[in-house]
Amino acid sequence: MTKTKPTKSTAKDVFSYLLMIITLIMSVVSFISLLFMYIEYQFPFVPDSIYDMRTGIQEGIRAMISILVVAWPVYLVLAWFIMKDLKKHKEKANLWVRKWLLHFALFASALAIIIDLITLINYFLDGDLTVRFALKVVTVLLVAAALFGYYLWELRRDVKLATKVPLVSAIIGSVVIIGFITANFFIIGTPAQQRDVRMDDERVEHLQDLQGMIVTYWEENNELPASLDGLGEEVYGISTPVDPETGAAYRYLPGEEYTFQLCATFESKSETGDDYYFPSHSFRIKGYQNWSHGIGEECFDLEIDPEVYDEVIIKDSEAPVFID
Repeated sequence: MTKTKPTKSTAKDVFSYLLMIITLIMSVVSFISLLFMYIEYQFPFVPDSIYDMRTGIQEGIRAMISILVVAWPVYLVLAWFIMKDLKKHKEKANLWVRKWLLHFALFASALAIIIDLITLINYFLDGDLTVRFALKVVTVLLVAAALFGYYLWELRRDVKLATKVPLVSAIIGSVVIIGFITANFFIIGTPAQQRDVRMDDERVEHLQDLQGMIVTYWEENNELPASLDGLGEEVYGISTPVDPETGAAYRYLPGEEYTFQLCATFESKSETGDDYYFPSHSFRIKGYQNWSHGIGEECFDLEIDPEVYDEVIIKDSEAPVFID
């Protein structure tokens, strides 16, 4: 009885399998990350500000979708190419690179399931299991279980037998991925809407900068500036902020003694709630300023507090010390 020589792996086989497993990892990680961001958007962590959360999630979603749109189709093409090659050369089912990478996929998915379950039990016993965290655990568990089941089948199957499992799996995976990518338009908004939000966030930052410039001018001159023309150059040596899209100057309305208004035209409605308030004491502005806005022109009433920071209480001193 003669022994069959083991099939040798060619450079094409090695690099095809390596690229396939790399694009699979990229697709899985970006898909899970995308779902995590959707969960965080729907169930925000209380200490997070709405502004920071929204900005970070939008940037992350764009990155994850970009990876998915490229990596997943490449993975499918490579998987189809390898499957087609296996039909012609059934002896390649025993290639060492194929066995190693299939076992690696099983190992990684099994390890993810184990770590996921350990984390779930730990948080449950600690009484810190929230809806937000539970959904993330379920996400990892379902994705890892699906990968483990598919690659266990792939490792055990007889390549000589025709099967539609890879095709059905590819269709289901693609539909799910496309569905969650499309969900971005309903959860976060279309690219055009997200651009409007970014522009409006920049407008709010500009108004805050102008607020600081006006207060600095008041501190140096003991009066409000008559206009915003050249204010940035005079106070900080920088350009005065203007609308990031139109280049138009922001509207400034000085009032009596300490009061003034700053106005901007917005293209989207901002989030509302306490998380959109910003402390203004560092700018000598009274109280907390709410920068929530609707669509269209919005004016914000501001008032300088000349008493802020004038009173300094020194430790172990019975009487306050006043400074100018």
